[in-house]
Amino acid sequence: MRILRTIDEVRSAIAAARVNGDSIGLVPTMGAFHEGHLSLMRAARAAHDLVVVSLFVNPTQFGQNEDLGSYPRDEARDAALADAEGIDILFVPAADEIYPDGFATTIHVSGVTDVLCGASRGPRHFDGVATVVAKLFAIVAPDAAFFGQKDAQQVLVVRRLVRDLNLPVEVVACPIVREPDGLAMSSRNIYLDADARERATALNRALTAADDAAGAGARDAGEILAAARAILDAAGVDPEYLELRDADDLREVARVDGDALLAVAARVGAARLIDNHILRGGA
Repeated sequence: MRILRTIDEVRSAIAAARVNGDSIGLVPTMGAFHEGHLSLMRAARAAHDLVVVSLFVNPTQFGQNEDLGSYPRDEARDAALADAEGIDILFVPAADEIYPDGFATTIHVSGVTDVLCGASRGPRHFDGVATVVAKLFAIVAPDAAFFGQKDAQQVLVVRRLVRDLNLPVEVVACPIVREPDGLAMSSRNIYLDADARERATALNRALTAADDAAGAGARDAGEILAAARAILDAAGVDPEYLELRDADDLREVARVDGDALLAVAARVGAARLIDNHILRGGA
């Protein structure tokens, strides 16, 4: 595995691979790898000749009073894990490589960024996501990019970005990877102390309760959300949001008659956590 730190180095490596007719897979990450990240790498490795993993804690997607400074960083550990998965290139740019002096361009994706994390974290968050992803696509020119379904809204934002700008990149969403107790894997889970770690399992249990209610025939959004909220209340978890949205465009839904995204965010102890389930409507 090669660790590359400049855009020119990455472009040179990609150009050489293209001469050989290789397909390119990209896994954009902020590091602090866990099994969720590794599952994306495996999916990319299985589908493409050359796999690039980017490791960049993107400052533009963090708001004021968020955890940019304390976000976990361990390049040596991450590099060892990526190498063990057979990754070809680990792209580890400095902030000024991605955002050089005088950088003045921001990409804003309307609509799907206005709700859920976009509403609670502010427009800066998804503007930062869209801008850095667009830059990575321009640098790596991948055939496909792999993202985790845990960040369901992010996946929709990237898909809209690709559609609207006619970018020749397939966006692949890979399933959420969970701990044995159901907690969605996240780099921020390391912020949880023992008590918060136990309470955090309520997020997935709440989503499962809502899924069970829908599976038993409930279609009214209020009834489904009540099943989830009861679990959160019992665990003493006050959600930042708990909402049912259309799985394709994030419109609010009153009834689950088609696929719906049930999404939750909550601060548990020192960590802000997110999770989601796709509820299948209809017969």
